[in-house]
Amino acid sequence: MSRRNKNRPTNAQPNTEAVAVNDAFSNPLFRLGYGSQSPLEATEYPLTRMTDNYALLNSLYRDNWVVQNVVGLMVDDMLREWYKLKGNVTPEMQDALDRVERQTRTRARINEGMRWGRLYGGAAGLIMVRGQEDLSKPLDLGMVFPGSFQGLYILDRWMGITTTNGLVMEAGEPVPEYYSITDARGHTVARVHHSHVIRFTGRELPEIERMAEMYWGESEVEALYKEVVAHDNVSANMAALTFQANINTMEVKGLEQLFSIGSSQAQRRFWNVMQAQSVLRSNFGTQLVEEGTKLTNTQYHFNGLQEVYESMCLNLCGASHYPMTKLFGRSPAGLNATGESDLKNYYDYVDGQREAKVRPVLQKLLPVLAMSAWGFVPDDLDFTFPPLWTPTATETAEIALKKAQAIRDTFQAGLFQADTAMKELKKLEEETGMFGSISDEEIAANAGKSYQDLTALRDPLMGLGYREELNANMEPGEEELGNE
Repeated sequence: MSRRNKNRPTNAQPNTEAVAVNDAFSNPLFRLGYGSQSPLEATEYPLTRMTDNYALLNSLYRDNWVVQNVVGLMVDDMLREWYKLKGNVTPEMQDALDRVERQTRTRARINEGMRWGRLYGGAAGLIMVRGQEDLSKPLDLGMVFPGSFQGLYILDRWMGITTTNGLVMEAGEPVPEYYSITDARGHTVARVHHSHVIRFTGRELPEIERMAEMYWGESEVEALYKEVVAHDNVSANMAALTFQANINTMEVKGLEQLFSIGSSQAQRRFWNVMQAQSVLRSNFGTQLVEEGTKLTNTQYHFNGLQEVYESMCLNLCGASHYPMTKLFGRSPAGLNATGESDLKNYYDYVDGQREAKVRPVLQKLLPVLAMSAWGFVPDDLDFTFPPLWTPTATETAEIALKKAQAIRDTFQAGLFQADTAMKELKKLEEETGMFGSISDEEIAANAGKSYQDLTALRDPLMGLGYREELNANMEPGEEELGNE
């Protein structure tokens, strides 16, 4: 029996009485930690739900250029390269699809929906199809005829579209089954089935908060509102300091008596003298004073203000996921700073946002576009997002060289056949623009051939036995391989 259980009876029951455990750091003597009278311990985070403050969000977006950049720049970058179709899509089919997108301004409407979704936390795009005006019925994809897609009608969450209580699963996500659209007088003008609605949401929220927001998301502005306030106040204070950067002080004998017991005529004459001196100083930079009067010039130095302002900008960049060069249009500081690494990290984040935000939109809208452009939806219809970061010609050549060498070395090691190696080379076309001319016939002609099979015909040292075997399997009339 261990020492811990030595004096404990064998039939003793475990102590189940609740014991209060204080496992937080606390040092009341120095007013540090939990329960102490520290300014840090007095900090609270009340639940404000600023996303519901429609007037404040509107005022910020209309007045503050930083908020406009936070809301709109990432949307522009997510849609800048658009998408690229995969599968057996001919150039004629691509042109027809592009024509439908241009006529309905699909990309601009998606940009608008995502922009208001980021600002207000939610927006909706109604899929308008000619012949299916009754939006309360589910969207019938088979009844979308060529040229019937009329575009997207964008409504933000405050423009009269509200969710209902019923939920359905759509692409693995619970969404409202129906939406109600009301006019300015509060009258319901339409009941919309969820199949007609493309959702644009802001930042994701936990389920309980998502329910509180009527199954929308959080505004992007809410998470960085305090940083916007700090930035604007610091900027305004820096501008106000410039008015006090150069102050002239003049000592006037008997000034207190002049203002306290002096006559109004004397005070008026004094103000006239000061006004005349101000005019002379403003126009000629000179000032006339009485002999013996002391004139002092005080200049303010702005040392340290730039660091304070940049720290506010960096806080905003961290809160909004933008680099300094993107959000503020400022070049990075430092001798060897180029900003390329910051932009690459930013584009990696945008790539993730494209998968999370843009892909669900296109997956729901693309079949409607295909039916309107082609009259059918291909079974292998799929799309990818082109890279946002475009490498230079030198970087592209290095990428192609290293990846092609890796494919060659793996093929020479006998780990896959020649047709697989050619397929891997052809995949590099999207990234490097090379090896795209390898045809399917060439790949099929080398199916099942190893590196040794291809080099045997070119190697004069392989021996006669291999050639004799090839000659024995040749058809009559074919030219036999020589021994040289």
